[in-house]
Amino acid sequence: MSRLIAAIKSLIRISADEEQLIAGLFKPLQIQSGQYFLEEGQLCRYVGFIEEGLMRYHMNDNGNQKTLYFNKEGEFVSNYQSFLPRVTSNTSIQAIEDTTLQVINYADLQRMYTAVSEGEKLGRLAIENVFINSLEQLKSFYRDSPSDRYQHFLRSYPDLAQRIPQYYIASYVGIKPQSLSRIRKRLVTQNK
Repeated sequence: MSRLIAAIKSLIRISADEEQLIAGLFKPLQIQSGQYFLEEGQLCRYVGFIEEGLMRYHMNDNGNQKTLYFNKEGEFVSNYQSFLPRVTSNTSIQAIEDTTLQVINYADLQRMYTAVSEGEKLGRLAIENVFINSLEQLKSFYRDSPSDRYQHFLRSYPDLAQRIPQYYIASYVGIKPQSLSRIRKRLVTQNK
């Protein structure tokens, strides 16, 4: 819970009373590696904060899983396209490591927004961050080569490259695992 409070304090000011309120609204949740926080076709019922662990967002594209995004400890996780308008999700969120979260449901999040003096600001900042990251990723798929996207992944997630299976990274970059292997070999050769 202390990591969650620190993350919130990095975005907004909260009083000791507000800190207690927030601590009471979030609930702990453990997810084993391979289990789902959210599956396609379900309603996203929670926003989670990852205390420890790693998760990936993916969607089904004609029987192939396409990795869209990764979240690690210290970050919020949710499918806001499902959570906010209360519609079923077209993506899944899966733990790729044993993951410990603090989660809040929609009603309690709305309560937090009104009860915490800068609660609305917190919600706005969180969504702005999701929006900016989504636009950057979308632009990269149109503008950058697979090699550039992989190098961007390494710069963006230097601590994750060893934690994420290569086939998930290949999917995130938008290529087959064999193509990622060739890119990695070429980069190693160039850096010698």
